Amino acid sequence: MSKYVLITGASGGIGQETARKFAEKGWNLYLQYYSGEERIQDLKNELEKKGAEVIAIQADLTSFNGPDVLMNSIFSVQAAVFAGGTAHYGLFQDTSAEEMDRLWELHVKGPMRIVQKLIAKFQMEDQAAIVFISSIWGQTGASCEVVYSAVKGAQIALTKALAKELAPSNIRVNAVAPGAVDTPMLSGFSEEELHELAGDIPMGRLAKPEEIANAVSYLCSKDSSYITGQIIGVNGGWHT
Repeated sequence: MSKYVLITGASGGIGQETARKFAEKGWNLYLQYYSGEERIQDLKNELEKKGAEVIAIQADLTSFNGPDVLMNSIFSVQAAVFAGGTAHYGLFQDTSAEEMDRLWELHVKGPMRIVQKLIAKFQMEDQAAIVFISSIWGQTGASCEVVYSAVKGAQIALTKALAKELAPSNIRVNAVAPGAVDTPMLSGFSEEELHELAGDIPMGRLAKPEEIANAVSYLCSKDSSYITGQIIGVNGGWHT
């Protein structure tokens, strides 16, 4: 039987590698993106050559209609991975209300509205899985990333509460909390800053996007059938 996974933020570094990992495991894919259409088309072509069915869906999850636009294209689905997001760097007192709203919509409210609509579809399956890509900063907090830390912390609380509510329906909910990952999200850092950052991590390097994807794939597989409500840190020992 064909399996379908929804991946939001599929044009990003972690989203792309997650899509590749699921296709490698025999899944078909719904790939949500907002910008990065060329990257999505290249990824779609790549995965279709490997035998996966790929449906690319453009939707702005910060807009009121975005989640509805996305869900109108979703039919059979057994897993959802929320990999979309962006960080915001700066002093908290300089962060605008508009930026706060944007981060909340993208990381929390949009995913919550999508999950609300997915539950009925998941309840038709023998089992289903939801994975949020949170962040180490949702666990520990970060100076100059206060609002980002807050919304990632909200994802963690959502994961724990929703896991309890959906467990009787055999729908598992978990989160992966990456540390520093070698993706374009860190493109604003200089080489020296990245070297200093890696020096703070016990394993001495940044994570590779595929290492995050491996954890996500595991949490959506039958190998993790008794794991729910957990936050899996993939951070090289940076936070334990």
